[in-house]
Amino acid sequence: MGGSKGGDGREEREDADGTLPEGSERSGLLRDHADARQVAADETKAAPARTADRHAIVALDPDHPGFRDPEYRARRNRIARMALEHTPGGVLPDAPYTAEEDRLWRTIVEALAPVHERLACAEYLEAARRLDLPNERIPQLQEVSARIRALSGFRLEPVAGLVEARAFLESLADGVFLCTQYIRHHSTPFYTPEPDVVHEVLGHAVTLASPRFAGLNRLVGEAVRRTPSAGELERLAHVYWFTLEFGVVREEGQVKAYGTGLLSSVGELDAMSRAELVPLDLEQASRTEYDPTHYQPRLYYAGSLDALESSLSRFLRAWPSAAGS
Repeated sequence: MGGSKGGDGREEREDADGTLPEGSERSGLLRDHADARQVAADETKAAPARTADRHAIVALDPDHPGFRDPEYRARRNRIARMALEHTPGGVLPDAPYTAEEDRLWRTIVEALAPVHERLACAEYLEAARRLDLPNERIPQLQEVSARIRALSGFRLEPVAGLVEARAFLESLADGVFLCTQYIRHHSTPFYTPEPDVVHEVLGHAVTLASPRFAGLNRLVGEAVRRTPSAGELERLAHVYWFTLEFGVVREEGQVKAYGTGLLSSVGELDAMSRAELVPLDLEQASRTEYDPTHYQPRLYYAGSLDALESSLSRFLRAWPSAAGS
């Protein structure tokens, strides 16, 4: 994947063949990991109203690659209805994926596999081996969730679309990951304007199969529950972004990815080599701005996964007292 500059100088994403997604504008808002859940929380609501609103979704944008595909939109609507009708803790519904979407999954997996071998951290590769996801088809959430639960105690729950950031993060405290089931449109295999099943499964689900990463996710959720103010929540979300979403670690003298936003994106992994690497400082990270519409220009690295686990666990357990003025 490559990037080009739009008229306002912001980077745009291109498809594998170098073209912009059909129907897109030069807005600089294109990305292929797109975890918009972490951008901001809606803190304008009173606390009870904003707590765990898992069914607050974002409608398909007219610039979405699948907006003009009626079959894709109908399938997305059906998947959304299934999620809305699902009873938490019950058997997860199977999504009606097509043969074309299974081929899309294979294309993405085949592109990511060799890059993971070079750039993914050892913990991720071992978790992927234990999880043993199918390469030939999109795995259903029920089978993925059952495997993760046996490995780390986490489980997946379907949501119809993007949920408010506080709801997404708070659910982690209960060992629940709120997960979309739809897949990006087949016309743009390496681009999606929102988190899809590729990001959820190849990024988050694999790392949640690691008890180490599952434990850190739980601590994030617990810290969010202790965070009443919008300002502190934003800082905590920044810590999450620069660690569990876009963190890197040094292993045997090389920089490896452990963040899910990196691991689910060929483009982000490729851009790692051009990013500024900064030693992990959680207080600094909590005050560092980021732009989810661009490849990340700055990445915080830990000296080892043990060092990451120790420092991040200590920081999260002390939160919000760890938050400076």
